Amino acid sequence: MQRARSLARLNGRILDIYSRRTTAALRAALPLRLALPHLEPVLLLNVAKEVRKDTLVILRAHELAADESAAWNDILPQLLHATKEIDRMFLARVGSFPVEIVIRYEEIAPIRTRRMKLLYDAAQKILAARKGNVRLRGAMHASFSHDEFTRLLDALFRLYAEETRSLSRSVRLPRLLVPLRELIGQELLNVMIRVARPLAAEIAATAFRPAVPVSPDVRPVR
Repeated sequence: MQRARSLARLNGRILDIYSRRTTAALRAALPLRLALPHLEPVLLLNVAKEVRKDTLVILRAHELAADESAAWNDILPQLLHATKEIDRMFLARVGSFPVEIVIRYEEIAPIRTRRMKLLYDAAQKILAARKGNVRLRGAMHASFSHDEFTRLLDALFRLYAEETRSLSRSVRLPRLLVPLRELIGQELLNVMIRVARPLAAEIAATAFRPAVPVSPDVRPVR
C-alpha cells in the first residue's frame, strides 16, 4: 500500500503544478482575467478534490491488482459513487465563498469515467512493475517509454481540463459576465490545453532524466 500511496503523492504533485501553471496563464487571458477572482478560489479547491479522487482510484488499482476477476464495469459504479461523496465535500467548502455551483453529472460523468479508467490502468501497470526494491522511477521506466509517458500525462491533463470547463460553466458569475459564460468556459479549456502538452513533456523529461531538472517546480521522481 505504501507504494500506491507514493504514486498517489506524485500524482498530487503533478496536478498541483498543472493547477499553478494554469492559473498563471489565466491571469494573462481576457475575458478570464475579469472572471478569475470568481473562478480562482473554485479552481484551488477543485485541484484538492481531484487529488483526493485520483488517490482513491490509485489505491483501488493497488487493491485489485491481484484480483483477476475484478472487471472495470463492476469497479466503475463504486468509484463514481465515492467521487460523488468527494464532490459533496467540495461543494460544502465552496459554500463558504460567494459562488454557487451545481455539478452537471450528465456532462461530467463520461469525462470523469475516461480519466479514471486511464489513471486506473496506468497505476496498475506501474504498481505491477514496482516489485522488490524497484523504485517508482524504475517502475515508470519499465511501464512506459518517454513518449508514452508524455502522451499519458497530456491525455490526463486534457480530460482534467474538460471536466474543469464543465465545472466552470456552473459557477455563478456577476450579472455583467453572465453573457460571457460560454466564452469564459471555452477560453478556460483552451488555456488548460495550451498548458497541458508542454508541461507533460517537461515532467516526462524530468522523470526520465532526473539528473537534469528542467524547472524548479518540477522535482525529480524518486
